[in-house]
Amino acid sequence: MGKKFGLLGYIAAIAAGGALLAGCAPQVKTLYQWEGYQPQVYQYFNGEAKEAQVEALEADLQKIKATNRAAPPGYHAHLGMLYGSLGKDDQMVQQFQTEKALFPESTAYMDFLLNNAKKGIKQ
Repeated sequence: MGKKFGLLGYIAAIAAGGALLAGCAPQVKTLYQWEGYQPQVYQYFNGEAKEAQVEALEADLQKIKATNRAAPPGYHAHLGMLYGSLGKDDQMVQQFQTEKALFPESTAYMDFLLNNAKKGIKQ
């Protein structure tokens, strides 16, 4: 019986130590705040109302800014595409420029989209 209590005591000590270490672990902060971005992308590909998507993304962007967090890569590009599909070219260009400024690695793609938009606007 002494060995059984010793084994149970050992297991209890490990469990208590694990709980103690878990309680001391730092809280992980995510780099980006996603809000409803992913569901909005899904709705976009399902052809759902674009005006409602723009409103939802703009509202989420205000929430993100209010918490001093950052929108994820592609957020402004997606918002720009939505604005472009609604014929709001000024807002589209602004969102593409914002995406480029925040994520320089997207510059080539944003320039491609901007150049194609300019060709479409002139026609």
